[in-house]
Amino acid sequence: MSAYLTFLYRCFRISFVGNWQYHLWMFVLSVITLLGLNAYCKQLVHGLVTTGMTDQVSWGMYIANFTFLVGMAAAAVMLVIPVYIYKNKDLHDLVIFGELLAVAAIIMCLLFVTVDLGRPDRFHHLLLRFNFPISMLTWDVIVLNGYLLLNLHVCGYLIYCAYRKRQPSKSFYIPFVFIAIIWAISIHTVTAFLYVGLGGRPFWNSAIIAPRFLASAFSAGPAFIILTLQVIGRNTGYHVPDKALSVLKNIVTVALTINMFLLVCEVFTEFYTDSLHVASAKYLFLGLHGYHALVPWIWTAIIMNTVALILLFLPISRSMKYLNISCVLMILGIWIEKGMGLIIPAFIPTPLGEIVEYLPTFNEILVCLGIWAFGLLLYTIFVRITIPVLSGQLVHHDTSKP
Repeated sequence: MSAYLTFLYRCFRISFVGNWQYHLWMFVLSVITLLGLNAYCKQLVHGLVTTGMTDQVSWGMYIANFTFLVGMAAAAVMLVIPVYIYKNKDLHDLVIFGELLAVAAIIMCLLFVTVDLGRPDRFHHLLLRFNFPISMLTWDVIVLNGYLLLNLHVCGYLIYCAYRKRQPSKSFYIPFVFIAIIWAISIHTVTAFLYVGLGGRPFWNSAIIAPRFLASAFSAGPAFIILTLQVIGRNTGYHVPDKALSVLKNIVTVALTINMFLLVCEVFTEFYTDSLHVASAKYLFLGLHGYHALVPWIWTAIIMNTVALILLFLPISRSMKYLNISCVLMILGIWIEKGMGLIIPAFIPTPLGEIVEYLPTFNEILVCLGIWAFGLLLYTIFVRITIPVLSGQLVHHDTSKP
């Protein structure tokens, strides 16, 4: 126990050690986090009136970011599967960075759900009315917290074994790895079912929503990991194998292709059939009765994803410059498409035919930025602690032996 407490203390100390770039990055993230916390305190005092949400559009940027980040968390499985099922040794040491990203992303998901609650002090009412297994919200609570605990266990155990220079016991973490693979798919599927199950919102009533969620998750998540691994390699000297980035690029290419195909299928179904429930899709893609706030956003997202897909199929994507451009375009495009482009249109028009557009307030944006900054702060600290342990710079010294 004393050795473990010493390990935690040394990790805490090393998180404050770095060059000026590291300190500047941490300072900026800390400032943005505090600004977000201040904005949330205002929301806590005055209520959700400080946001752009209304009775007509009751979900906004908070749930949009939550939806996107659930996918980022699930994407960690795209590193786990090649390593533990297909025995790809090039990705073995990099799995932990994907799982650490999953931990940070799930924490951000839980924070976005918390700030979306008008009265978080009454959260216990949900627990008292634990409508299991009927309520999809109950399933979502279970899978999110379960996935967080699974990744914390696997990451913590592997890092601590590396610190103690011990060979990890496969029976103590391999079963949890395979459970986490199934769990990662379930967290995004259950989130999709949470929307699909709302019969009063025809825009979401499509069986293709869950596959689209998974395809977009397995595009944006590995794309983010590709970018972070390069930053880690350049600033820490930690060797990132080129084959690992190549495998991730192939995963991203296939997943984005499937995501774009599913988007085309859904758009064709909505507009070609011209059903009574096409109004939300028209509002999103073309505008409805003079209201078109989301039209430029969704077409920008489609253009970004299309350009990213073309770059990935061209030979120039072998260059890290163009691969990075396609990854950035993909992340931004999917954030728009899967966030604001999926959540907001379902509320417009309302079941009564009202058209009330949603515009986030500055206070709401600050809260979102604060949560993103806090998540990146956590991920930076996780990586800062992990690299010295994996490289052998931070190890346990047994004082009982000469």
